[in-house]
Amino acid sequence: MGGIPVTGLTVLYDARCPLCVHLRHWLSRQPQLVPLQLVPAASAEAMARFPGIDHRATLEEITVIGDRGQIYRGPAAWIVCLWALAGHRAKANWLATPAGAPFIRVAMLSAAKYRDVTAPPCGERCEVPG
Repeated sequence: MGGIPVTGLTVLYDARCPLCVHLRHWLSRQPQLVPLQLVPAASAEAMARFPGIDHRATLEEITVIGDRGQIYRGPAAWIVCLWALAGHRAKANWLATPAGAPFIRVAMLSAAKYRDVTAPPCGERCEVPG
């Protein structure tokens, strides 16, 4: 990861999505080189901590925020999550290359398809709580 050093990451995940919750638990059990804070997207905590971001978008696509304000979405968010884990940094570095890009794309498309099948329709689910 280039640019500003990352010493902590906040992962905003959809707490109403079974796949997202499963991945949240998986991430929390992994040895971390960079600490991950896992916060439900569009929750009161997320809105208080990150008032300037589009919270509706965080319900539609994984969003990771670095402790220095870096924002990662979609494939970059998955890669930075893996990069933060002790057992997956080398894989994250490879996925960030042109050779790895097709694999992260397939993984993202597969996850999106699975989410479409297992989670309720986005209509109400993606509304930001009042």
